[in-house]
Amino acid sequence: MRYKNLIIIGTSHIAPQSLKEVESTILNEKPDIVALELDRKRLSALVGNISRKLRWKDVWRVGIKGFLFSMIGAWVEQKLGQKTGVAPGSEMLLAFKTAQKVNARVALIDQDIEFTLKRFSKELSWKEKWFFLVDLFRGLILRKSDIDFDLAKVPKQETITKLIKQVKKRYPNVYKVLVTERNSFMAAGLAHLLQSFPEKKIVAVVGAGHEKDIVGLVKQKLKVNFCS
Repeated sequence: MRYKNLIIIGTSHIAPQSLKEVESTILNEKPDIVALELDRKRLSALVGNISRKLRWKDVWRVGIKGFLFSMIGAWVEQKLGQKTGVAPGSEMLLAFKTAQKVNARVALIDQDIEFTLKRFSKELSWKEKWFFLVDLFRGLILRKSDIDFDLAKVPKQETITKLIKQVKKRYPNVYKVLVTERNSFMAAGLAHLLQSFPEKKIVAVVGAGHEKDIVGLVKQKLKVNFCS
């Protein structure tokens, strides 16, 4: 998606297609700034090839529910990544390295992962915990899914919209913490970059599920700021 001098690439974190799109877009566009859906902790882990799994001593900072979600999420991503041959986060690491090749500044626009997990621990309801266990069992043990798509490719917008609707309905608090709040945070960061560097070309790399809403939020934030 394009808006003004901002180009947003919606990716799948384990899809080979995303690697090609990220690299080709940055090399062809030669942006001044590459914005990534990362915080400093996650970028350091990717660059240093260090496992970013939390340890039990970290529970007090992120909460038990956030801790368990992080552990299970990392395990699921790893298993899915093995199927596609792409390690989770590879497109972000490639974007970082390609930005360096074109001498682009790198901006980290996502909120701190520990803050997100702490919010997750606080907001997750008992009903959502039960749904999570049921869906985990259906997906990993029974291998059943309501929506099928090729893991090697970025899902089409129609599929993304369908998935988002299901998550919002089944996991409203999870959606608020992992999607709504982070979309607002990332959109604010991008709006700030656009205002601070109006003549600069920016390429932002975010998960495909964030792309559409972030564009809308950036437009809203810029309109409000310009009018105020």
